[in-house]
Amino acid sequence: MDRSELAAFIDHTVLGPETTPDDVDRVLAEATEYGTNACVPPCYLDRAVGSTSEPTLATVVGFPHGHHDPEVKREEAVRAWKAGADELDVVCNVGRLKAGEDDAVTEELGEVVAAVPIPVKVILETALLTEGEKRRACEAVVAADAAMVKTSTGFAGGSATVADVELLGEYLPVKASGGIGSYEEAMVMIDAGADRIGTSSGVEILDGAPE
Repeated sequence: MDRSELAAFIDHTVLGPETTPDDVDRVLAEATEYGTNACVPPCYLDRAVGSTSEPTLATVVGFPHGHHDPEVKREEAVRAWKAGADELDVVCNVGRLKAGEDDAVTEELGEVVAAVPIPVKVILETALLTEGEKRRACEAVVAADAAMVKTSTGFAGGSATVADVELLGEYLPVKASGGIGSYEEAMVMIDAGADRIGTSSGVEILDGAPE
């Protein structure tokens, strides 16, 4: 896969707790130059939308732990959409899933999906889940009518794995995220079936790709 083809798979991301406006400007400029999407914190959406030649913009909801009140998640999603986000990455409430409250997880996610007319990806934190919990989570995401399932936030330990991409891909398109920092690592995920790569190393990945 050459650089231009790979760029379409990448959500070039800056979501760390120390993210500054200058960091967001840099990521947007790099996304525009390389032809990737960009994923930025919701507090900087106004800045991102105001940039020139803006890429497709994603932002996060319920980030990073997914413990927001369901009404807050829904309102956050609506605000992000109205602020100009093109896609949303919503964190699943892992605690409720582990407690067996699958209906509550489905309901919460479904309300977010229904509240906005843009694609919603659901972040599962696969490193924290058993195989059975991953499957139950995917079933909840499917029932909620989300567009895609994502492996992790990158802030809960663990990295995206081939096994997780293959498992999640049985249910929905997959965004592999967590620990992907090179062209070779990105291609392993894509070969496993990932439809999107979430990474803060988009430039490094594409610089390593054949032209």
